Amino acid sequence: MGDSVVSKWSAGVGYGPVLSQTDLYLLNTELQLHPIMAGASHGFHLMFNLVTGSTGGFNPNDRDRDIPFSAKDEPATLPRVQDLIIISESSPWCTVVHNERGVTMGDVCSTIWKEYTENFVTEAEFNVLPPRLQEQVKRAASHNNSSGAAWNMYYNTPAPNRYKRVDWLRDKYYFDGLSKKDSYSIQRLGFKAPNIFVLNLTS
Repeated sequence: MGDSVVSKWSAGVGYGPVLSQTDLYLLNTELQLHPIMAGASHGFHLMFNLVTGSTGGFNPNDRDRDIPFSAKDEPATLPRVQDLIIISESSPWCTVVHNERGVTMGDVCSTIWKEYTENFVTEAEFNVLPPRLQEQVKRAASHNNSSGAAWNMYYNTPAPNRYKRVDWLRDKYYFDGLSKKDSYSIQRLGFKAPNIFVLNLTS
């Protein structure tokens, strides 16, 4: 018999129940965030680009070598949950990540990326920004569109004055961890819950 120890964060279905939204509220269970999601992993720092959707990472002690995001199928929280609600101080939107079998770190990244690249900023949302920030969003949109392939620019060029949510982030489009901020949740949503996390972003 080997002495191998299975990590509590291992991918799979044999690690306790997956809590529904109702279970979570009735039990008022505190969730433990995966160290990679919290930006607290000593061996892997996640590099997630919200413009391109690319994920990878590096070891903070050996920054010269890129590491694939092989832990993406591991649960984002323990206990595992069906829904995570993600808000950010950098944007006005709320992202709900759903997986009946338990939200994984890969689910978090892919859902955030789709929310920010497949949805456009409404005219009303854009008009709330001061003129200086509107100009920065326009420049970000121009930069984000030009960073794609040539065919993408030709076929996927947005209509004038149409900006994607990722453009709103301007130069802060790199994932910098999730954190728990109940006071901010109450300010933004009017309530707090164990599965509400704040998305931190950096340039």
